[in-house]
Amino acid sequence: MTLTEKAPDAGAPRLNPRLACDWPRPAREPRVRITTPGEIKSWILHEDEQVLVLNKPGDVVCHPSKAGPWSSLAGAVREYSGLAAAHLVFRLDRETSGVVVFAKNPEAADRLQKAMRLRQAGKVYFAVMTGEFSEPVTVDQPLGDDVKSPVLAKSAVRPDGQAAVTRFIPLSHAGGFTLARVVTETGRKHQIRAHAQWLGRCLVGDKIYGPDEKYFLEFIDTGWTPALAEKLLLPRQALHCAGIDLTKAGLDRVFTAPFPADLRAFCEAHAIYVPSGI
Repeated sequence: MTLTEKAPDAGAPRLNPRLACDWPRPAREPRVRITTPGEIKSWILHEDEQVLVLNKPGDVVCHPSKAGPWSSLAGAVREYSGLAAAHLVFRLDRETSGVVVFAKNPEAADRLQKAMRLRQAGKVYFAVMTGEFSEPVTVDQPLGDDVKSPVLAKSAVRPDGQAAVTRFIPLSHAGGFTLARVVTETGRKHQIRAHAQWLGRCLVGDKIYGPDEKYFLEFIDTGWTPALAEKLLLPRQALHCAGIDLTKAGLDRVFTAPFPADLRAFCEAHAIYVPSGI
């Protein structure tokens, strides 16, 4: 793919909207968080000879970056454990917190990754969404690349996309927000966030699928600022992977991570009831 494409009705090239936008792109990568060995230890939910299960904070990227091994969860786990390879069974977006599973050997990785592909492993999320609703909503809408967006990674509902199904079950609402339990029946990129935006009920703090996708580009350029805090309310998207059921994937376990302190504080500040046990 090139920066310019030949316009069908003119000799002059036009900008390819997937590779250019009217926003200044910084030369540097997004700011990264450097993890310490003590933090990794405090995030461990379970460890045995097959897997290492962590409760990832909402400011740690899963996949390796150019800033060194401690700048990503995968790199930090490998350094902390001393394993030759730490196999990430599934990823969470950088600003999504919650349960992440690493396999310690290729055999366990193959088995668990296959279970994920076959939808034999169930995941449950909690999200704080804009707007109030009291009845469950199922979004059955295909997802693909958002070719109109200046954010290259963005997904959108489109008729030629891949099948995607998300269930939003409201638990409580107040102050113009809803705390929802979210269950995904498919595993598409940014599925929950893109379906929430399609509903008109984006996740609080979502820089890409929230009120204006240019907030993400602004964040990349400037970092978190008081102006962004006023617009987005939270420094990360209010999405938490609360549990993963691997009982059908050969581990016979359900791993859970408690509702995080930052989302709990937001709910308390806006009088949103958080049920006990989540």
